[in-house]
Amino acid sequence: MSSSEITGTVQGAGTARSGSVRIDHVTHRYGRGGETFTAVGPLDLTVPAGECLVLVGASGCGKSTLLRLIAGFERPTHGSVRVCGAEPRPGETAGVVFQTPRLFPWRTVRGNIDLALRYAGVERARWPERRAELLARVGLDGTERRRVWEISGGQQQRVAIARALAAENPLLLLDEPFAALDALTRERLQEDVRRVTDLTGRTTVFVTHSADEAVFLGSRIVVLTRSPGTVALDLPISLPRGDVDAEELRGSREFAELRAQVSHAVKAAAAT
Repeated sequence: MSSSEITGTVQGAGTARSGSVRIDHVTHRYGRGGETFTAVGPLDLTVPAGECLVLVGASGCGKSTLLRLIAGFERPTHGSVRVCGAEPRPGETAGVVFQTPRLFPWRTVRGNIDLALRYAGVERARWPERRAELLARVGLDGTERRRVWEISGGQQQRVAIARALAAENPLLLLDEPFAALDALTRERLQEDVRRVTDLTGRTTVFVTHSADEAVFLGSRIVVLTRSPGTVALDLPISLPRGDVDAEELRGSREFAELRAQVSHAVKAAAAT
């Protein structure tokens, strides 16, 4: 794994750029010869710049595979993936947050963030200011001198999000980043991600198997069928964004109706 892939950042990035994603007639298979398995496709999907798209579906439907294709970690067997009109470049096109934080345990919080800033091409003189900004954005003020093993799992995932934001690249990709966390921490981090994506305006693709999480986070939800993953439902979400009360939103009738619709679609797609 290269250093730029570890950080999931754009080297030499300046200001944030809007990033659209276009997936044209994509099919992706694993294996060779007669021992092949089709994970995704055929699939067509366009993600406009600034949208927060959530991919949801049962385990094994190809959500993570599709995210890796968008990140450029894999190339599709057939079809094409374009980010800002060009092929995605691993470690450059997108900041990526994985299911586990993948931090360097021998470094402090500060050291992990500084490494991301270094590979992002940020001038060293700007590191303190940029680091403070990133940690404040994910609610980790005052933690920069702590070792990774001294902070909670939820805080570690916040550091991973801050690291992915270190370079102001056009795209943020998150692959079930809260799956291993307790319910309360998960809800708090969902609120963090919702706030951060709204503030930065980055195009965001978030993978989950939770209908509740999908409705809370997404401005649009795509439900995938069971493998090979294709689009079973493409649903725009009209819930208010910005400065809203998270508990009030989760308790609203509109939220409950959307959650039920997505949950039903996921179950139906898995049974097809």
